[in-house]
Amino acid sequence: MEAGFERAVAPHRRELLVHCYRMLGSLQDAEDVVQETMLRAWRAFDRFDPTRASLRTWLYRIATNACLNALESRASRPLPSSAGPAFDDPDAAFVPASEVPWLLPFPNDPESAAVERSRLRLALVAALQLLPARQRAALILREVLDLPAAEVADSLGMTTAAVNSALQRARARLAEAGVDPEAAAEPPAAQRAIVDRYVDAFERADVAALTALLADDVVLEMPPMANWYLGRDDYAGFMRRVYRLRGTDWHTEPLWANGEPGFAAYVDGALHTVQVLSVEQGRVTRTTVFQSPEVFALFGLLPAQR
Repeated sequence: MEAGFERAVAPHRRELLVHCYRMLGSLQDAEDVVQETMLRAWRAFDRFDPTRASLRTWLYRIATNACLNALESRASRPLPSSAGPAFDDPDAAFVPASEVPWLLPFPNDPESAAVERSRLRLALVAALQLLPARQRAALILREVLDLPAAEVADSLGMTTAAVNSALQRARARLAEAGVDPEAAAEPPAAQRAIVDRYVDAFERADVAALTALLADDVVLEMPPMANWYLGRDDYAGFMRRVYRLRGTDWHTEPLWANGEPGFAAYVDGALHTVQVLSVEQGRVTRTTVFQSPEVFALFGLLPAQR
């Protein structure tokens, strides 16, 4: 691509990647669509008219429609907590659901801008996946990017009235899921302090200390398994099962994903899982446990012995 084009679009690449990830629920899919967006933009760059729209808005329009095209041929990526009822037996057999394209984490770091961390919260991205594709796009463009409703309508080939109707339905669906798209992520230091206490209890296999850090309505889920649990009691019961079956020789390495703290968990020296924790008001509200080579690769982790 020509140097002038690259200089013009370079400042927008990161936010376009975040935008496409929120739409698609997969970093790899988002990277593919951003590449497609840049190719389309380069081919049409000589026709770009800055008097009609800013370069940023023009790029978002291309990226959003590329995401909508991609979603025509693939399913949205849920988390287990939105795909079926909670399990009520912590000792229930695991139910593999590898055929489901589950939501994947987005590796980042605590130095990311506060607005990016808020937009990437795992609960928000998971809730967005519940929306029909055009509702999702309208909500992201209007609420997250703060584009005027008329510009959103122009980008999506809709009327302004249709956009406002879609926004109303999308907001209601997110409210049902208990997610506020405008909520800010808690400061990284405050989140990490709670997770560090959780990790200390986790490595000591101290279920009582670990459970004391949980919100009453905490969610524990572990794609690609369909199993998920709601509430402190079932969470504690599941952790007792983990230590009973896998032993207590655990160690961890810290990481960040979706603007939230987490860790890679190793048992008997072998990589076991990537765990991302959501923290609100000093309590863990959600733990999402990923156990797949695809997720390990996202974080540059190798399933090797210590």
